[in-house]
Amino acid sequence: MSSSWTTKQNKVFERALAIYDRDTPDRWQNVARAVGGGKSVDDVKRHYEKLIKDVDRIDSTGGHQGSHYNSSNASSSSSSSNSRGSANEDQRRRYHNFQ
Repeated sequence: MSSSWTTKQNKVFERALAIYDRDTPDRWQNVARAVGGGKSVDDVKRHYEKLIKDVDRIDSTGGHQGSHYNSSNASSSSSSSNSRGSANEDQRRRYHNFQ
């Protein structure tokens, strides 16, 4: 089991979630294969659950608490709460569509 995730693996993971949605047969096997680096089906499932929890936490707190998931898509270009809130809401919608 490989527990640490690089920034590159996170980016590939997020792209793979977009490609292999919840209706894709063998979704988790495909995501694990795409991520590579020795990640197992269980690893990607755990990482996905952590991602969903963090997105839910961000949504419920308006983006004012830190994330345990290292997402490369986090909006850091603006210090405005509204910009972060919009980005978080878009991210939450995207990931909830994958469940």
